[in-house]
Amino acid sequence: MLLADKSVRDLLAVFSAPTPTPGGGSAAALASAVGASLLTMVASLPKTRAGTDDDRAALASAASALAGIRRQLTEAIDADTAAYDQVVGAYKRPKGSPEELAARKAAIQQALRAATDVPLGVVRLSAAALEQAKTVAAHGHRAAASDVGVAVALLRAGVRGARLNIESNVGSVSDAAYVDAVTTETVRGSDEAGRIADEADALLRLT
Repeated sequence: MLLADKSVRDLLAVFSAPTPTPGGGSAAALASAVGASLLTMVASLPKTRAGTDDDRAALASAASALAGIRRQLTEAIDADTAAYDQVVGAYKRPKGSPEELAARKAAIQQALRAATDVPLGVVRLSAAALEQAKTVAAHGHRAAASDVGVAVALLRAGVRGARLNIESNVGSVSDAAYVDAVTTETVRGSDEAGRIADEADALLRLT
């Protein structure tokens, strides 16, 4: 059964089990998925900030965008686990002959890139959700401001967790050009996500 299809109790039990997966990468994706879900809830409430057509149009657009973001973040929960399982499997490959050793090294590099690409996607998706959080904060019902604040906090955590996983994996990748590109995007993306999150929080303080 996919992690995303488990009950909350079962999912927490799996996360607490003494096994390599699911780990921090899946947890980061989960945090951001919950954040995106909370934003969708607020954007879908019948009451808006001022009860205007502009509010409803802005929130409807945000809800539509967040639905796709949430779906992709949910998929990333299991994708991260699958990617790290691939890394573990690659390290277990035989290395007796030169051919086996070369195949093992290639498999490890491929797996590490996959395990890096998934959390990088979580950074991108979390930043996109935070952009929608600004709209929800500006147009959403004032009584739900705390829900938006929690969503922003969870998305911040998702970005931070994903960045930690990227940094852990990319350090073992041998392709220097790939490492440079990923490192640059990770720093820029996480910094941008933090800036957007600050803007969303500032809008909440205006309520």
